[in-house]
Amino acid sequence: MWNKNRITELLGIEYPILQGPFGGGLSTVALTTTVSNLGGLGGFGAYTLSPQEIYDIHKAIEAKTDQPYNLNLWVNDHDIIDEEHTKEQYQKAVETFKPYFDLLNMDIPEAPPTFESRFQNQLEVVLDIKPKVFSFMFGLLDENIIEELHRQGTVVLGNATTLDEAIALEKTGVDAIVASGFESGGHRPSFLDQAELSTTGTFALIQLIKDRVKIPVVAAGGIANGRGIAGAFKLGADAVQIGTAFLATEESGALPIHKQFLFSDAAKSTTLSRAYTGRLGRGITTKITRDVLTATDKTLPFPLQTHFMGALRKAALEQQKNDLVFFWSGQIAPLLKHKKASTLMQSLIEEASELLQ
Repeated sequence: MWNKNRITELLGIEYPILQGPFGGGLSTVALTTTVSNLGGLGGFGAYTLSPQEIYDIHKAIEAKTDQPYNLNLWVNDHDIIDEEHTKEQYQKAVETFKPYFDLLNMDIPEAPPTFESRFQNQLEVVLDIKPKVFSFMFGLLDENIIEELHRQGTVVLGNATTLDEAIALEKTGVDAIVASGFESGGHRPSFLDQAELSTTGTFALIQLIKDRVKIPVVAAGGIANGRGIAGAFKLGADAVQIGTAFLATEESGALPIHKQFLFSDAAKSTTLSRAYTGRLGRGITTKITRDVLTATDKTLPFPLQTHFMGALRKAALEQQKNDLVFFWSGQIAPLLKHKKASTLMQSLIEEASELLQ
């Protein structure tokens, strides 16, 4: 049986299909629990949440499913060097993005407030609530923390965009590696080198990692149907993680206009850009991403750029100037068909079963 392997046993799930854990309000209790209740592994991205909010979300998920789900955090949740560097980058950002604020008849926002890392406090609540599965991005966890998570019964997944990152993760004791290919939508979770230099495609990355590591590998990026699942498995993946296809469903927290874009011709073109958050991420190509494609040194450090652009995004949406908005999307979006998470899960299972039995 294609769906009975070491990762389904490890995670306690029926099908080796993981839903991408979206951050920034895109994850929902409804989406996470729908996927978990149908035998996959729902995911919830919590890097923007306070410890209390994480606790409340966990309780809400537990109230709707007794199945495992994946709670995700970012080990490195900011790129701020120092106050002086931030001031210099703010001036560059003002020069770069002023034309777009002018188009919306808006004043340039003041310099964003200082940012304090939330990760340590967030990690404490993870150790308190003891989720069945915990995944992390943008770095390595201390081996002692991973051992503590294991002692409490939590399975730990790390995200890699290169072979070297996968090797480093395995050495720390994680249970499985999510191999995040170049095709993926959202942020590139690179941590050993610049994200722009860590752009291996999913199907190459699976094979490179399988050749060097012994723990299970989850293929992520460019997968939205049973054919993609079958291809990943043929190349050695133990499971798949699917993001964009679930992001487009009714149950996700994406705005209606975002979902419309994912099902439109606009989704045929995606761009990797730092323009909207300060970290490299893939979304649907719009005027603003075309214009500032090479302006990688003219954005504020993450997450200050997110705050800087927040007012512009809000105004652009209100004025229906969608060409000034960046909508997260992977390269596979033109193949999307399903608008309900349950229908998507059923289709994934049926197509993969037919091809892999």
